[in-house]
Amino acid sequence: MRLGIIACDILRPEIEFLTKDDDDFVVREYLEFALHEYPQDMKRKIIETVNGYEGKLDAVFLGYATCNSLENITESLKVPTVMLQGADCIDVLLTPDEYVKEKKICAGTWFISPGWAEQGINGLIKELHLDSVEGYEPEFFLDMLFGSYQRCLFIDDGIGDTDHYRERSEEVARGLKLKLDCRTCGIGGIRDAITRTKELALSQDRLKKKE
Repeated sequence: MRLGIIACDILRPEIEFLTKDDDDFVVREYLEFALHEYPQDMKRKIIETVNGYEGKLDAVFLGYATCNSLENITESLKVPTVMLQGADCIDVLLTPDEYVKEKKICAGTWFISPGWAEQGINGLIKELHLDSVEGYEPEFFLDMLFGSYQRCLFIDDGIGDTDHYRERSEEVARGLKLKLDCRTCGIGGIRDAITRTKELALSQDRLKKKE
């Protein structure tokens, strides 16, 4: 099989953990996480990137949830594609029920997965373009934006380097002047999507042979 990974950079740690030794994946492209601030641009970029592999790949694993603008995006793709099931990457990691549960515990929660921990405060500033306003330090706007939040929640999803990601999460919490809570989860949602990508590639191969 010749498979491709087109994914958000935020999920790179989990995806690489699951696929780093998998020779079926011959293409790996991680798109900038800050694209989420421009949903329609993100959608166009994903379509352009995936369709660029038409005839070159048997299937693509799209490392995105619906993320505001990507519902039914596979209908616009020219390569057989499987995407993640969920509203966003945190929904994928925690599962919808656990995501809702954590929001009920504390509505003002900023969720920090390993990818978000790696980006840190500078990642937030970059995503929200807080460094482009002359005359104000980015921290001024962070204080405003996160004034109603009560905590950060570090999600340890079992990919290793826990101490590193927790330390980075603590830095984010300090920068946002919030307390840090921690919890564990698995990465079954991502693993399942990878499995479905391989199954899709095999089914496409069977169809070609019948033709």
